Amino acid sequence: MPLTIIDQPLPYVSLLPERPAGAVDMVVIHCTELPDLATAREYGERVLYDSGAGASGHFYIDRDGSIHQYVPATRVANHVRGHNPNSIGIELVNLGRYPHWWDSRQQTMTEPYTPAQLAALRALLAELKHDYPNLRLIAGHEDLDTARLPASNDPTVEVPRKLDPGPLFPWPEVLQGSGLERVTAPGR
Repeated sequence: MPLTIIDQPLPYVSLLPERPAGAVDMVVIHCTELPDLATAREYGERVLYDSGAGASGHFYIDRDGSIHQYVPATRVANHVRGHNPNSIGIELVNLGRYPHWWDSRQQTMTEPYTPAQLAALRALLAELKHDYPNLRLIAGHEDLDTARLPASNDPTVEVPRKLDPGPLFPWPEVLQGSGLERVTAPGR
């Protein structure tokens, strides 16, 4: 049975560079660190770059397991520094550290991912593996963007710029049978 994906292209999709399916070799897992899908959409629609584009993943998986596609996977989305041309970004709706992303006292992520989200993610990964023949790697945003920055509450303390999908993400469950190899940050 084909996977149901709700196509909701961002207004600037046509401004994003196109790429062949063969260019994609990695999936990057993110969490929105926002309260809901509507807020994530608002963030995705914000124009942040001179090109007229913003920051967004390709796919968003809501807590109920529904999958929304904001950017076609044949276009380069802005979702992770240094790896956009070869990767597909998948965002899971999750509070993460919201709304105190860089407060050193608020670095614990407490919202678990829902069973519906994880089932949808596994199904999406299987479909992407089928559609993108060179797809073989998977990483968390925190594995690829390891930058640290001064904490908002105390500039003498540094906190991770990105901490998603975070410690509650069940890597073994997601990787099982996926055929994907996890990329991790050095020292992990």
